[in-house]
Amino acid sequence: MADPRALGKVAVLMGGPSAEREISLLSGNGVLAALREKGVDAHAFDPSERELFDLKREGFARAFVALHGRFGEDGTVQGALEVMGIPYTGSGVMASALAMDKWRTKLVWLASGIPTPRYEVVTAATDWAGLASRLGLPLIVKPAREGSTLGITKAAAVADLPAAHALAARHDPLVIAEEFVAGQELTASILGEEALPLVRIEAPQGNYDYQNKYFTDATKYHCPSGIRADLEEAIRRAALASFRVLGCRGWGRADVMLRADGSFSFLEMNTSPGMTGHSLVPIAARAVGIAYPDLCLRILEGAATEARP
Repeated sequence: MADPRALGKVAVLMGGPSAEREISLLSGNGVLAALREKGVDAHAFDPSERELFDLKREGFARAFVALHGRFGEDGTVQGALEVMGIPYTGSGVMASALAMDKWRTKLVWLASGIPTPRYEVVTAATDWAGLASRLGLPLIVKPAREGSTLGITKAAAVADLPAAHALAARHDPLVIAEEFVAGQELTASILGEEALPLVRIEAPQGNYDYQNKYFTDATKYHCPSGIRADLEEAIRRAALASFRVLGCRGWGRADVMLRADGSFSFLEMNTSPGMTGHSLVPIAARAVGIAYPDLCLRILEGAATEARP
């Protein structure tokens, strides 16, 4: 690893105005403490409280993007950093925007042979009975450009679908309904050019929602995942392919469902994954001997811009 002092003055971007602000603050403060522990001149920076151009005015040399959701993970902040010429962690403008949009991510994945659940874009005028006959029940209804399971409903009956759509539409006018995939929930973390060991998630009653993700200790995380070695290797290869085809870089996390028959489907790609005490990338990194502070430093070292070599 590089000399931390050579990385210059570093902004840890956290908070922001998105619905995931609370989680971003948890992630950002964890990263901030870790970087300072490694000797980095790191400072907290909340874009919802300060002008982004202050980064340029105040001489920041790099930015660690610990923002989640819109206005942070969707290419907007990345674009501003590109204009200012400040290297930043994670994916660039196009890949960030694309991965934030679950519908367009699916279009790219399906065109590239990456397995993902069947789905349809839905509106308030959708024929719900027809949708259920095509995709089956239950259905997962979710906003296309939101994270942390916000606005998601598992609809077990046709009668539940209008309310599920209304809830999702409060978060985003673009809503998708996706076939429910029964099986084991896995996550595949990417660090640089490597897919880290899979983490298997065991949530209470299989409900890996906002509360069980961040605010309880009831969810269990298994790494090693416990699945067959050849199957894990196949999923890790596919995860790296799913990351690359979206144009992602630096680090990220793909969420995957593994069916009982051994087939698997990718649900989404996260380009600024959580870095809280319950987060999955740090769990996977620990499995290969990378402690949390070292993980943060490695991600920071990979900071770059697309416009400037």
